[in-house]
Amino acid sequence: MQECIGAMEQALLSVARGESELPLRTVIRLPGTPNAFAAMPAVLGTGAGAAIGAKVITVFPGNDKTPFDSHIGVVLLFDAANGALQAIADASSITAIRTAAVSGLATRLLANDDASELALLGAGVLAMPHLAAVRAVRRIEHVRVWSRSVTRAQRFAVRARADHDIDVTVCETAQDAVERAHVVCTITAARTPVLEGRWLAPGTHVNAVGASLASARELDTAAVASARLFVDRRESAMNEAGDFLIPFKEGAFDEGHLVGELGQLLTGTLTGRTRRDEITLFKSLGLAVEDLAAVRLVYEKAVAANAGTPVSLGGLRHLD
Repeated sequence: MQECIGAMEQALLSVARGESELPLRTVIRLPGTPNAFAAMPAVLGTGAGAAIGAKVITVFPGNDKTPFDSHIGVVLLFDAANGALQAIADASSITAIRTAAVSGLATRLLANDDASELALLGAGVLAMPHLAAVRAVRRIEHVRVWSRSVTRAQRFAVRARADHDIDVTVCETAQDAVERAHVVCTITAARTPVLEGRWLAPGTHVNAVGASLASARELDTAAVASARLFVDRRESAMNEAGDFLIPFKEGAFDEGHLVGELGQLLTGTLTGRTRRDEITLFKSLGLAVEDLAAVRLVYEKAVAANAGTPVSLGGLRHLD
């Protein structure tokens, strides 16, 4: 996780410096269903050392009740020297780890240094990576978890105690989990708010992760309006982040409420937390450059360890 957080830092620095290309994701809705097919292409970096690629996924929210993940697909990595395909990686694993790593980076940049109480709203595939990511940057002593599925929350608690040797409490309500927390991560599939601003204690940092549609949100208007707000990318947030767009359209605040991007904190062009009692908020949407940075890290480690499965897909001419 520490390595992945470092890779995410470099990726977001590349975006902030104008050294990467990433259009908005293309999403095709499947008629008559909540399901979608999406493609996220990008170029990370410049010159022969750049990474080229895309994440191609299906998003089936109803899979929550099946053995399948809600997000299924692949991340493709190409080299910039010859355009050769270097790797095909499982998008579910890459997405879960890099998403949590960006939340860890945001927590490092925005949470109070002595934050020790973590609340997780959601106990699905993002829960364990988020626990690992936040623990990588802050000395977390206690975790409170809430999920609409009590069984899933209980399973998470058992595993978290075993893997991290940490005190974990399963809460009956989201409010019970959030009150008194220093860091809150919303990692649900909710389309309507599961986190209310009135529950947040002064000085709390929130990572809002689960909702990635203009019509969906996990935070109510009060939670967003009360916070100093940062995003992974402003253009994406202005088009896709319901957590921001819905209260913005309600007239709760203007565009200036969105302070800026994590990359601008890394370059030093923006200030993050300005007071200890300030509520800070990172709205995560996920960027293709994050997927590329993560899969490139995996690819380089796999080559060094002689791991992975070699597959010949063509593209190499054998010259006499």
